Amino acid sequence: QVQLVESGGGLVQAGGSLRLSCAASGRTFNDYHMAWFRQAPGKEREFVAHISWSGDRIYYADNVKGRGTISRDNAKNTVYLQMNSLIPEDTAVYYCAAMRPRFGRTPMLDREYDYWGQGTQVTVSS
Repeated sequence: QVQLVESGGGLVQAGGSLRLSCAASGRTFNDYHMAWFRQAPGKEREFVAHISWSGDRIYYADNVKGRGTISRDNAKNTVYLQMNSLIPEDTAVYYCAAMRPRFGRTPMLDREYDYWGQGTQVTVSS
């Protein structure tokens, strides 16, 4: 089992920045690929960013590319999401997720992930 706890959400004005953190405990953190997803009210959960266990493969959703940066610190068992130039459309609950590496898994699909945090609310005001 892997326990994931997100933090860093809050209320921010459009154009501002936030840094989300996700602390992992349980199994060996660097055995897992990590990702951020988000879910806005009335919408399906959507992929935001993914980072491989070693950090050498990173993917972003098109609507985050250039504004978001995912990173991880395996010594601290933590994955981060830095979001800049926030817009109201970024308002959502942000979730981190962990995936056991396995051939053929698709990083952008939420059903591929094995463990989830409870989420942290990000609200961007216009």
